[in-house]
Amino acid sequence: MEVARASEPTIRVQSIAQNSRIVPDQYLQPQEIRPGKNIKYDNGDEPPLPLINLGDGDGDVEVTRVQVDLGRACRDWGAFHVVSHGIPAKLLDEMRRVGRSFFEDLDMEEKLKYSCDPNFPASEGYGSRMLVASKDTVLDWRDYFDHHSLPLSRRNPERWPHFPPNYRKVVAEYSDHMKVLAQKILGLISESLGLPSSCIEESVGEFYQNITVSYYPPCPQPELTLGLQSHSDMGAVTLLIQDDVGGLQVFKNGEWITVQPLSHGVLVILGDQTEIITNGKYRSCQHRAITNSRKARLSVAAFHDPAKTRKIFPAFEPPKYREVIYGDYVKSWYTEGPEGKRNLDTLLL
Repeated sequence: MEVARASEPTIRVQSIAQNSRIVPDQYLQPQEIRPGKNIKYDNGDEPPLPLINLGDGDGDVEVTRVQVDLGRACRDWGAFHVVSHGIPAKLLDEMRRVGRSFFEDLDMEEKLKYSCDPNFPASEGYGSRMLVASKDTVLDWRDYFDHHSLPLSRRNPERWPHFPPNYRKVVAEYSDHMKVLAQKILGLISESLGLPSSCIEESVGEFYQNITVSYYPPCPQPELTLGLQSHSDMGAVTLLIQDDVGGLQVFKNGEWITVQPLSHGVLVILGDQTEIITNGKYRSCQHRAITNSRKARLSVAAFHDPAKTRKIFPAFEPPKYREVIYGDYVKSWYTEGPEGKRNLDTLLL
């Protein structure tokens, strides 16, 4: 096998879940942010996340309506579902299938051959830690596989799982489709603000795309843990698909609202750099993932970010945010921790 690397300890959340009925202390969230016993796995009486049909974009009236709906979703939520997005339903299903197969059909010894290096945040491979952990770091109840997929100079399928046999082909095809959709979404967002369709994409520059398959094993004490701590994504836009197990929550009007899975829809999550470029007219979405005691949950996120050397600044005057070199923003996000939207708030003028 050509990919063995890794200094990260071999323990994975999936192994803990299979061998323990008690959550280890390092996964216990502070009392004030625990989900508690009354976890909502549906959104109850709360309004559902906005749903935008991109197939309604024929004719001036329909295009205007899509832009108006999209603008409202970006202002009020920072996240929305899209359908008629042009990505084959079969590809979405296959991406979920091969992702789940890696976690559930390979034994741990095989999976660990693809381990990432925990000392370098966002390094490619199989891991469990989002941040560089110290003894005081509370860990997420999640394992993941992170793929460096764009630009093509970063894409090396030899570093990706060899099983199932079509894994690498599926991820590469998925990557290419997601790039096209991200470009379309950012174009519509620009136009909804009266900007040229290319404005935000040109501000971001060439996409640095990572595809992260997240696996949340059943948790014996879900009321004490989080699958993914509260944060907003640091980049430009994230395109996410889920399986049918609910768990993603977005923060709106002071409370957490569960996002109902939409099997062949794609969830669009605005990142911090888009909030900066739009000068706060549109918001990045604060979100988290909860766990459950019965079922494993899987999601696939395609992150579209600027290059580390890219300078990001508002497209409107007067600016509400200081300009920032994206690499400096990433360093702060990983070393200080996300804690909601703390890193973005430090750029406010």
